Amino acid sequence: MSSTASFELSRIRETLLLMASLAARHLRVALQALTERNDSLADLVEKQDSEIDSLEVKVDDLVITYIATHSPVAIDCRFVLVASKISSDLERIGDQAVTIARLARRLNAAPPLKLVFDIPRMALVAEEMYRGAIDCFIEAKAKEAIGIVKRDKEVDALNKKLSENLLQAMREQPGSIPQATCLLLISRAIERIADHAKNIAEEVFYLYRARDIRHRGWAESGRPTP
Repeated sequence: MSSTASFELSRIRETLLLMASLAARHLRVALQALTERNDSLADLVEKQDSEIDSLEVKVDDLVITYIATHSPVAIDCRFVLVASKISSDLERIGDQAVTIARLARRLNAAPPLKLVFDIPRMALVAEEMYRGAIDCFIEAKAKEAIGIVKRDKEVDALNKKLSENLLQAMREQPGSIPQATCLLLISRAIERIADHAKNIAEEVFYLYRARDIRHRGWAESGRPTP
């Protein structure tokens, strides 16, 4: 590989990792705004969302330039393809963080619900999935990516249970409907973040193993089922 090609691949990787760091920070701050009822933190997430959008455009530009000038094959071809897909997932995670921040601001303007819902547990799993997927990308840990893909079902189950509880609360306490609706939307946003983390893990597996595991069931062994 020429030094120019190597440098351009490094730029793609570095930009992608910067984007991943910002998305992680925005998600963390959005959840903090929710739990601490802090409007200033919610405002910060929304204000800085354009940073992630700009980096997504930059990654795409770098990928297109690299493909056009170097005609990559094998691992390099997979890398630039995966980089573009991961950047899209990161941008959407940033968007979901903004959604959580906006809904947190609406919740902060209303009295807190005197009900207990397990959003923190769901958020913790989604964050662990996201951090794990990025770590697998950095450390080339394809095998560990499979475990992250599997954890998506855990978040789906938590989202389903939480949605059922919130809908029940709305029926039993009509006065809770505005706050419960916000929490329902936040739960869905967290579930989508987990979906994007799963997508990243699947792309990482494809990058390092050259096998597409999307849209396939998983046996207990972790192997794709026919």
